[in-house]
Amino acid sequence: MSVCKQCIFSFAAAAVFVVAGCKQAPPPAETPAQPAAAAVPQQIGGQDIVTLQRKATANGQKPEFLTATVFPGRGMNLFQVTANIPGKGQTEVLSSPSLADAAAKLDGGPDDQNGNASFTFGGAFLVPYPNRIRGKLSADGKTITTEWHGKTLTLPANWKGKNPGAEPHAMHGLILATKTDDVKTETTADGQTVTGTIHAGDFGGHWLSSTDLNFTIALTGGAVDATITAKNVGKEPEPMAIGWHPYFNIPSGDRKQARLHVPGEQVAEVNNYDDVFPTGKLIPVKGTKWDFTAPDGKALDDIFLDDNWSKLQRTNGAVDVKLIDPASSYGVDVEGLSPEIKTVQAYSPPTKQFVAIEEQFNFGDPWGKEWHGMDTGMVTLKPGQSVTWHVRLELFVPGK
Repeated sequence: MSVCKQCIFSFAAAAVFVVAGCKQAPPPAETPAQPAAAAVPQQIGGQDIVTLQRKATANGQKPEFLTATVFPGRGMNLFQVTANIPGKGQTEVLSSPSLADAAAKLDGGPDDQNGNASFTFGGAFLVPYPNRIRGKLSADGKTITTEWHGKTLTLPANWKGKNPGAEPHAMHGLILATKTDDVKTETTADGQTVTGTIHAGDFGGHWLSSTDLNFTIALTGGAVDATITAKNVGKEPEPMAIGWHPYFNIPSGDRKQARLHVPGEQVAEVNNYDDVFPTGKLIPVKGTKWDFTAPDGKALDDIFLDDNWSKLQRTNGAVDVKLIDPASSYGVDVEGLSPEIKTVQAYSPPTKQFVAIEEQFNFGDPWGKEWHGMDTGMVTLKPGQSVTWHVRLELFVPGK
């Protein structure tokens, strides 16, 4: 019997279909569930986050500031500043995580005791002392005691180096996790300003007399100004120093070619880069790795920095520190406008894409015996007296 080829082909195709149909088709692959995006927090430290903002007006022809984000619940930490940079667009001026990540870190947990996480990113304000203070460690290891003019101060021993046997000490002040009162935001002709007051009192029993701190942070296209006025509202004299701990971003991500200018003619020798305790010796920077005095700075290359410069030269009355990122045609001026600013601390590990530039009143360990009674920059406030710390940020295009 003859069968047409078409019939044979149809029969075979049907058989293949039947055999294939006997096997269960594999279930469709499941798409992995995507983690839900963390909600943007509205508060940190129990108070509303404040974001100052303005619209760009330069049409990309020159750099201009756009926003400034402040945490009143964490001692008015200036967490982030953004700017519009020609050829690059919106750029983060400070090295900071997302708001959600910041909220997770600023949680009062083991890594945030005494507010320590506040000075690991963004820009924490350091009052009534920046940098380190050494003293006699308590039996429980939680506090150190030191003396000022014969009076005893007990401070949190909130930091120590990572090496075995590193000495616990006090570092970076007493407002890292403090709430701010009377927070007000005002719109100005070219931006916005936020003000607030911390009625610090005796800083939780750690300080002498009683202090009020008045903050003003002002955003315009051309500048960000941060001002703190400390007033002794108590009945006894007290020491006072103010500083800031902003981590400035290197937008290109290429630290080696980034340049730093510090107008300091001497640097404080330290025992090591783990403790970072001053020895009391001041080293002229000329001819050393610490010489960043050239007007256009010096490349960071692979230099590790955690150093304190003094004998500062001023330009138009300001201590003008510059961070320059030639690869991004970007530069930022950090201008210390207060005459009480006597030192600049810079921290920058070679593996990180930031430089922390800290304009402050004083040397590290200001009451240490290593200074042999030298004036180390701490200001004495008598009752009713005040002192103001003022730093301004400005942007520029290198070579222009």
